[in-house]
Formats: sequence, C-alpha cells, structure tokens
Amino acid sequence: MTTFTINGQSHTFEGDPETPLLWYLRDIAGLKGTKFGCGQALCGACTVHVDGIAMRSCQTFVDDIDGQNVTTIEGLSDDGNHPVQLAWRELNVAQCGYCQVGQIMQASSLLNETPNPTDEDIDAAMSGNICRCGTYPRIRAAIKLAAERS
Repeated sequence: MTTFTINGQSHTFEGDPETPLLWYLRDIAGLKGTKFGCGQALCGACTVHVDGIAMRSCQTFVDDIDGQNVTTIEGLSDDGNHPVQLAWRELNVAQCGYCQVGQIMQASSLLNETPNPTDEDIDAAMSGNICRCGTYPRIRAAIKLAAERS
C-alpha cells in the first residue's frame, strides 16, 4: 500500500506499485489537468511537482512517491492566479495550449529554486519541455515577468 498527498489531500493506493503517477492522477484521482504527451519523460507535458521538484509523472511510479506530496496544476493555486499563471495569461503564451500545463509546472518549480533566473537558467530548466507551437520566447518572457512580480 502506498500513501501520499495530492494537492493537500491524502491518498492511498493498493494497486500495482508500478502504475505511472500520470494514470493515477487522471484515471483514479480524476485530475485531468496533467497531460499525456510522449509517455517517455521526453516532452514535459506530464510535469507535476513531487515535494516541490518538477517530475515527469508518466515515468514516476506510484510506489516512488510513497509518503511524498504531489502538486498538480489544479493545486498550484486555489484560484488559478499563481504568478506564473498570471504571467502566462497576460502575455498570451499559449497557442494550442497542450504543453502549457507542463510548461507552467516546470516554470513554477524553476522560480521556487531560482527566484531571479537568467536566460541561461530558464533555458536549462525548460529544455525538457517541448512546445510544438514554438512559443519559447513568450515562455521566457512570462517566466521573467512572474519572477519580477513574485
């Protein structure tokens, strides 16, 4: 049995310990914000925070998070007004939007670790998150705006 917290609520799982966290979040917990992208931790669409650190939920097993705290996009802010979310909206970062949840989760983790990131810090932290629409300049600008306002 695995116990963990998702967005402040306790969860217990008695299924296959190698169930990907992504499937638990979407299929059992009903949290649909975290997206399936590649299934191989290469695109970043499934990014969540595990004890504050950005992790790819498609390759993180439920057993790996025993006793830990998971934050999904639904738990990043009660009202959707986390500084990164506000900056994303203000600068119209999203185009198709599919990758944006993972982008936002990765960016917020970056700002937790590095409150005033340089372009190099942003590039390094965000390099594992793919945006097929190529909104990288807006992503960088939104991260800088969120950092200024945090």
